[in-house]
Amino acid sequence: MKYFFFLSFLLFSGSVFSQNKTELLKLQIDSIFTETQGDFALAFKDLSLEERSVYINEHENFHAASTMKTPVMIEVFNQAEAGQFSLGDSLFVKNGFKSILDGSSFSLELGRDSGEHLYSLIGKKRSIKDLIIDMISQSSNLATNILIELVDAKNVNKSMRELGAKNINVLRGVEDMKAYEAGLSNSTTAYDLMLIFEALAKGQAVNPRADKQMLEILRLQQHTDLIPALLPKEVEIANKTGWITGVHHDSALVKLADGRSYVVVLLSKNMEDMEAGTQMLAGISKIIYDLMINNP
Repeated sequence: MKYFFFLSFLLFSGSVFSQNKTELLKLQIDSIFTETQGDFALAFKDLSLEERSVYINEHENFHAASTMKTPVMIEVFNQAEAGQFSLGDSLFVKNGFKSILDGSSFSLELGRDSGEHLYSLIGKKRSIKDLIIDMISQSSNLATNILIELVDAKNVNKSMRELGAKNINVLRGVEDMKAYEAGLSNSTTAYDLMLIFEALAKGQAVNPRADKQMLEILRLQQHTDLIPALLPKEVEIANKTGWITGVHHDSALVKLADGRSYVVVLLSKNMEDMEAGTQMLAGISKIIYDLMINNP
């Protein structure tokens, strides 16, 4: 594919970011997107030099998949900080939820979920903090639904609007098939996810102490086949992925050894070859990392 030629050019071009040349980077990444089957979006911002940013289809709506679990985590911490409960409190692990469409019951399938260990705890208690870790690090859908029921999706959206994320929508828990078939799905944009991770980096999502804890949880991420995939293992990455058929997303705060940080969000949809699309997106992440390293 032609994008490998662009990759080679960019990886060895140390001056792409100098002299306001971010537009060149944008054009070249856009060319890679165009030559890859599917639809893609990018939001990238250097938090130490905010004019160093690249946006492509940043306001286009995508199915949120599991990227919506970061907003859910923020709302759980938000309510905990407000004294509505403690993160050390425990909830019963259950596998029965109500559809937002008609209130009918549904449950999750073990084979379609990550974090299988949680199903062995059904009927037992687990701390809210541990459920958050399950939801983020292993992307447990069961933990997610339990936590959404705790805080209410409407409150998640309210908090996102307060952070300036105007288009991200968390409507429901995972595997609510009646709602899905009625067109009621969680959605996001690359720009909104970037705003959320930027707020976490700056201690403005809930407060500095809570945001530090949330970033520590995000760094426990076990799904690392996109933004972190081609980066050095020592790079500090706090990320949350999301995937369903034809869709593979990642959103991350990347901290470099010199203390600089940047946020990058990569979204995709309508992909027929998930492996090829994922490899391409991992390559885009590497382009951005190499250029940051070469342009302090």
